[in-house]
Amino acid sequence: MSPYAADVVLAATSTGEAVTFWVFGPLSAIAAVMMVLSRNAVHAALFLAAVMLSLAGLYAAQDAPFLAAVQVIVYTGAILMLFLFVLMLVGVDSSDSLVETLRGQRVAAFVVGLGFAALLMGTIASAVVDDDGTVASRGLDAANEEGNVVGIARLLFTRYLFAFEITSALLITAALGAMVLAHKERTQPRTSQRELARRRFSGGSPLSLPGPGVFAGTNSTASRALLPDGTEAPTSVSPRLEPTSAQRAEGASSAGTKSVERSS
Repeated sequence: MSPYAADVVLAATSTGEAVTFWVFGPLSAIAAVMMVLSRNAVHAALFLAAVMLSLAGLYAAQDAPFLAAVQVIVYTGAILMLFLFVLMLVGVDSSDSLVETLRGQRVAAFVVGLGFAALLMGTIASAVVDDDGTVASRGLDAANEEGNVVGIARLLFTRYLFAFEITSALLITAALGAMVLAHKERTQPRTSQRELARRRFSGGSPLSLPGPGVFAGTNSTASRALLPDGTEAPTSVSPRLEPTSAQRAEGASSAGTKSVERSS
């Protein structure tokens, strides 16, 4: 007989807990299925966010506020948002996800998923059932006797310290590996400030070029800017727009000539 068997209390599920489960449970299951079936990476990430938020609600209903806060702050607010930012910056084409670059990766992922599910079920069974087949769980009241956060911290830094440190080492290794894979070697030397200044002064115009149409009688991009002395700045108009500028000048001169002839 397990020494904790007498501490097990069969309590009826409250109405609020039942409502929370029947709201977040189907929502998380539907979002998980849609995440797997979605062909768009951004849509899959959003469905994953729905799954994580639903799990946070279930954790809160099971008197585990620390796990609920970690689920929202760390997984949904940090890791998933970082993943979305990477997708938005890099961009992922939907057709790229259909190309299988590694042979047999789907079969390997299915086998690894089954192994992980078996490992997870074995871990839960070892925590709930004793070696002789009796129930070894003490219930939430006994587990949260010192508080949810204190109880988790005591287990992490005493009984599961080695597993906790190994997990942190794996996360650090993954971050360093991502930095190494994303690093690109510079093929050309970095341009110094002296070289940038030399290139700018060698172009003949050390100052910034005037914008087209500045201080002119029109806001057209084909109109040259006027310098302080009233002359036109030839570098203010692109060479491709020079014919347009010349046509505008000819049209203005012809219009002025016609107006003079009419007045005379």
